[in-house]
Amino acid sequence: MVALSVLLDVFVPVLPSGVLVITAATAAAAGAAGAATGQVPGDVPDILALTLCAATASVLGDLVAYRLAWRGGARLDRAIARSRRLTSAQERLGTALARGGGALVVLARFAPAGRSVVSLSAGAAHRSPRDFLPWSALAGVAWATYSVALGYFGAQWLGATWLATGVSVAALFAAGAGATYLMRRKPA
Repeated sequence: MVALSVLLDVFVPVLPSGVLVITAATAAAAGAAGAATGQVPGDVPDILALTLCAATASVLGDLVAYRLAWRGGARLDRAIARSRRLTSAQERLGTALARGGGALVVLARFAPAGRSVVSLSAGAAHRSPRDFLPWSALAGVAWATYSVALGYFGAQWLGATWLATGVSVAALFAAGAGATYLMRRKPA
């Protein structure tokens, strides 16, 4: 369920994949806490497996979007041309990737819908897979590690409660707001 949500949120950015990853990590923390008392539920995900699952699904989703945009570039370009914001974002992305600014791919993974814009724009602009894939992999690993760590350590510090999940989700949204701010800033 986690992998499918993360994979598909590149196409439907409103899917709560980050929230799902944090909730699963909180459940894993609850299982780890129960391990000391011998009460480990059999279906609690392992932290490493959860991180690898989320990171892999993130990269695969990026690649699927990239390849679909690569093949349907003309249609996607027409759709993007209808939106001034998307056109501006695509131009900035193209410029950043051309200058070797793949860090934008990593930053966009944390911004709401940023992953979608970057993956689709990179594919539609026929950016080299060698320029995109390593950054997508780094973005997937960074995002998955951050999300799992938020859920796991939030539960360790605040207990495996809805409060821990809520605080962790708020931290994820704060990172998204910060990433959005940095992406929208005009270059100096």
